[in-house]
This record gives sequence, C-alpha cells and structure tokens, in this order.
Amino acid sequence: MPGGAAAPYRDVPAASPPPAAAGRADGAGTATTEAYARPVPLPPEPESVLGGPTLPPGPDVDIDALRAAVAVAADRAAALPQCGPADSASTDWLIGGPTASLASPGCVVDSAPGCERHASDMAIIEVDSLVKRYGDHTAVNGVSFAVEPGEIFGILGPNGAGKTTTVECVEGLRIPDGGAIRVCGIDPRRDTGELRQLLGAQLQESELPEKLKVGEAMELYSSFYREPADWRELIDTLNLTDKLDTQFRRLSGGQKQRLSIALALVGNPRVAVLDELTTGLDPQARRDAWDLIEGIRDRGVTIVLVTHFMEEAERLCDRLAVIDSGRLVALDSPSGLIARVDDRQRIRFRPSAPLEHAVLAALPEVASVERAGSQLVVTGTGNLLLAVTTVLARNQVTAADLRVEQTSLDDAFVALTGRPIDA
Repeated sequence: MPGGAAAPYRDVPAASPPPAAAGRADGAGTATTEAYARPVPLPPEPESVLGGPTLPPGPDVDIDALRAAVAVAADRAAALPQCGPADSASTDWLIGGPTASLASPGCVVDSAPGCERHASDMAIIEVDSLVKRYGDHTAVNGVSFAVEPGEIFGILGPNGAGKTTTVECVEGLRIPDGGAIRVCGIDPRRDTGELRQLLGAQLQESELPEKLKVGEAMELYSSFYREPADWRELIDTLNLTDKLDTQFRRLSGGQKQRLSIALALVGNPRVAVLDELTTGLDPQARRDAWDLIEGIRDRGVTIVLVTHFMEEAERLCDRLAVIDSGRLVALDSPSGLIARVDDRQRIRFRPSAPLEHAVLAALPEVASVERAGSQLVVTGTGNLLLAVTTVLARNQVTAADLRVEQTSLDDAFVALTGRPIDA
C-alpha cells in the first residue's frame, strides 16, 4: 500500500478455517485479541484471515498445548471488564434479547447506559457496484444489493458464478477491486476489529484439529469476543450437548456443520454468513439444517445464505440475488422471480368420459387446452384448479391422475440465465 502502510486485510484462499475467532496468532507462538491484547500460548501458526488463530487440521497438532490455551483464554476472558448488566454475556439474543451495540463496543444496546441504537430502518449490509478480479478474470462484476435486518437473504448461482467471492468481500476476507461495502454501517476494509464482533461466518470449507473436542473449540472461540453468547446454551440449542467431549474427527457430517454454525454464532453476531451450508449432507440432515436456520432467523440474526440448491433457496430465503458469471441477474423474492418468468399453472388429468375442449377453453382462467395422449393439459392462471374441477363435476366427468404443475425456481433460473444451475 502507498507509504508502506499495512493492508487492513489480505487475500486468502477460499478454503479457510472458520473466521469465528477474533484473536491473532503470531510467529512467537502467542495469541492475542485486538480488543484486549491478552496473551495466550499457542503453537506457532500463520495468521488467520480474520485475525484468529489458524487451527491446523490433522493429528500432528499439539493438542495438550491447545487445551492449555483454552484454559488460559477462559480464565482471562472471565477477568475482563464488561459493559452493561451482569448477564450481558448470556444468550439473550437467542430469545430476542439485547445485542452488541455499534456505537459503543462491549455495550448491550437495550440496557447499557450511554449506548446508541443502530437505526432500525437502515440496511444491515450494503453492497454497491462490487468488483473483484483475479488477474485477467473478473469474478465479480458490478454486483449491488442491500440486506435488510432480520431477513434470510439468499445468493443463488452455479459453481464459479462469484457467490463465494462476493460474500468473502463482505466478510473482509478479500480486498475488492472496486465498489463499496458497508456491514452494520462500517467498512470491512477499515474496521476489521469491529466487523469480527458483528459478523459470524461459516465458510464453504472449514476444518478443526482432529483431536480438538467440541467443548474445547467452543470455549476457545468464545474467548475471542467482547460479548460472547453462552456457548453451553448455544451448544444445547444446536443439539450438541452430548458431544462436548467428542473429538472433531469423531463427528458426523451433520454434527460438524452444526459445530461450524455454533462457532459462527458464539460471538453473538448481528449477521451470520452461511456458505453452502448443506453441501454433502444427506436429505434428513439437510432438512434439520433448514429448521435450524429458520430458528436462528426467528431469534433476530440476519442471515446471508449462499447456495446452489433451488429447494433450499425457495424454502428459506425472503429474497434472492441471482448471480451468474459474476453479474447480478435478478433480485427478488422466490415467488417474485418465478412470477417474472411465468405465473401460469398447468393441470394434467385423464377424463373419465369424453369432454369437448371448448367447455374448458371458455373459462376465463384458462389460456389453452391440449391433449397429450389420454390426458388433457389445461394451462391458465388464477384459481385454475377450482374452475376446472367445477366444470368437470357439472359435466359428471371424473379427473383421474390429476396433477397440478407450476413454474419452479429452476424454471425461473433457466429463463433468467439461459442455462440450468448445474450446467
């Protein structure tokens, strides 16, 4: 940077450990937090992307040293001064309670004297004309959107579309080449310390040391925040209490994902970024994760969900940004995106007796009537099903094998981008 100033953060590979920790590991083998500069012995490791310790995967990590670090960090965290009421470090946020204030770090918005409220009508994330290049390749090209407080905002697109690069710029993990980003009113490039306290991230790929236990990971990561959630209550909410003494390598895929979410939420964030959360999970584990995401949103956390699963996006997201080849293609609710393409319905059935097409075509809800083998296909809008079945009953015709088809989010994506999401 000009004048020899240190860059506020640096580019890193997309596959990084979860940036839930706000500490910093240096070459001397000590970890500190920017807020309190408390020394904690750790094995010498490279600096992580958000200033937290990089916890190396694999069996070679000195697990005893790491466990000692957990104990020291917990003792030092307990001794730190707190702002606000005595219970301000609890999981009040889990039941819609106070959250950390932007105006006065370490204070609780609803109860600490002198703290200012964040404007409720302000977008919690604002991205304006974002550009990110890698050499000659432009991964993100002029993307703009705003995320409202309390919503699940989805970023949808095929692999390589620029979704992860976009959210990594929001998280402060990558330096944009153009445009502006604000998260809770702050600039991720300049206010990285405050960003760590406000935003939790579950990265697309993340690992912990194989022998690190669930309880040890939660205690360690909790120590890096000014106002952490009660991690034991958080673990209980995520149904991991019986896994506190289980090593990371012994967890199932779904349990690892839940632990990753817990590490993203232990800092009591206002925003949680979940990147391809359910990739690799079996259908039941995926649906359990969906229920969990809805529960987190219901407790007041704004969620940015990166996905390429249409069913996931359609079920969970209040609004969707469709990104393809680095550009924002569309921004709307799932139903709004579908309506842009085609809001018509199709009813297929096999009539029990001959029926003149004109009888159905005369209905105002019907756009067309076609025969497909032994079936009739009726296309239209509005309350089409009621209109068709009423006419059939009046003519004493039974509709066998009746099926109602509507335009799906898959159909909308193909219409908007010209290709299926898995192409």
